Amino acid sequence: MPHQEQVMVHGNLCAPGPPNNAGYNSNPVPVIIQTESRDKWSKKMDFLLSVIGFAVDLGNVWRFPYICYQNGGGAFLIPYVLMAVFGGVPLFYMELALGQFHRTGAISIWKHICPIFKGIGFAICIIALYVSFYYNTIIAWALFYFYSSFSSTLPWTSCDNAWNTENCTNYFGKDNVTWTNYSRSPAEEFYTRNVLAVHESSGLGDVGYIRWQLMLCLFLIFTIVYFSLWKGVKTSGKVVWVTATLPYVVLLILMIRGATLPGAWKGVVFYLNPKWEKLKETSVWVDAAAQIFFSLGPGFGVLLALSSYNPFNNNCYRDAIVTSLVNCLTSFVSGFVIFTVLGYMAEQRNVNVEDVARDKGELSFFFGGLEAIITAVMDEYPDTLSHRRELFVLGLVVVCFLGSLSTLTNGGAYVVKLLEEFGVGSPIIAIVFLEATAVSWFYGINRFSNDIKSMLGYTPGLFWKVCWVAISPAFLAYIIISSLLNPQPLTLFDYEFPDWSITVGYIIGASSFMWIPIYMVYKLVWTPGSLKQVRQ
Repeated sequence: MPHQEQVMVHGNLCAPGPPNNAGYNSNPVPVIIQTESRDKWSKKMDFLLSVIGFAVDLGNVWRFPYICYQNGGGAFLIPYVLMAVFGGVPLFYMELALGQFHRTGAISIWKHICPIFKGIGFAICIIALYVSFYYNTIIAWALFYFYSSFSSTLPWTSCDNAWNTENCTNYFGKDNVTWTNYSRSPAEEFYTRNVLAVHESSGLGDVGYIRWQLMLCLFLIFTIVYFSLWKGVKTSGKVVWVTATLPYVVLLILMIRGATLPGAWKGVVFYLNPKWEKLKETSVWVDAAAQIFFSLGPGFGVLLALSSYNPFNNNCYRDAIVTSLVNCLTSFVSGFVIFTVLGYMAEQRNVNVEDVARDKGELSFFFGGLEAIITAVMDEYPDTLSHRRELFVLGLVVVCFLGSLSTLTNGGAYVVKLLEEFGVGSPIIAIVFLEATAVSWFYGINRFSNDIKSMLGYTPGLFWKVCWVAISPAFLAYIIISSLLNPQPLTLFDYEFPDWSITVGYIIGASSFMWIPIYMVYKLVWTPGSLKQVRQ
């Protein structure tokens, strides 16, 4: 890891910007001298595939199509594109530029931007931990499916298994199937009763025992994660050539297969049929803003970490545009993959497509989240950890594995939902709002623009500056205020989360966000001089 020498003006809570707009060289602080010892990507494509692999996830493949049809079909694309252009992409670009210029992780970067906001870095790391607790469990479910597929008869295609109930209704290869409100497909019962076993849990108060099959799957996944990350970008940059490209191969195969199924056209029509009256509803615009934000993923520390290994003069502007387009197009194309299959299911059940597409997928992202923690902590404590990366990564993976055990129980799906909703959802939006505000208003938009000019040779245009200063923070504030004014009951399957679990959720959310005001108070108390003096 690199040794960074920096010249800071002692007593400042925020590094002061230039006295005028004469140019980058007029900035008195901070002066960062970056040695060549920091790891770098072996190839430009390693970086691009890492960013794409992080941004393109289950949120694109399943959540976007669901949100799209729920909010007006094709009409939803209007607020989605507007929110992407004026909110998501500018924030995405901002994080890539910050990471590349300062070449450090989510904690120590605040020494150079605005030290009083350093608590944001600690909060990001805690949120990344929560994500690792549940997202790798979702991958374990997928691995369990993969293992179960090695049989002469796929277990989710028949009702003759030990876990099936009298409500199991098999329509594969059958005509005139009677489908009722109580009917359950073999695939649904395989998922809920064999993979998750939620029927053996009454809720969060009784999650049951750990499922050893899932624990073995999770152990294998964390083993792969460890050997992908233990040597840094030199190894992870090679792994993403598989993890980032394989989903597109699978999507292509599924899209071709889905297009050949009877009734596929019904799903496509349902997916794209615009309901223009939906655009009058505030919830549609909130969903569009939340979807593009969580899809592109600013604020998780991953973009800062990945871009910090780029060459100083890398064209991060072009990277931001290309990867954002890939992300959004993947979301749109995935809708065809999902809804051709849903159209087929509706055809076989003799029901409407809307009666099939009623369950919402999980919100999630790529294991690059652990790299955000690794880079942030190692950059913050280089003297202690620079030569112990393998041991630190091993310790982190063990902690994540142990923290995931509760999600492997019979009621583990409820734990996953609670962590997703409270450990990640609301806190990360508030954190990115503070991050955008700190960079644009405290560090200064002119100073940030000069940083970009020193890397690219030109300053960002007026559009980007206006977005960073006003539109993007307003975009985030809009999501926060709307979620506070219109809280939705938390449910999963037929289980409604009790009030005490909501309280636990708020505590989980506060456990990350609280480090921001705590560090601010610490900095105010221990920084010499009055508040007026330290701000000058």
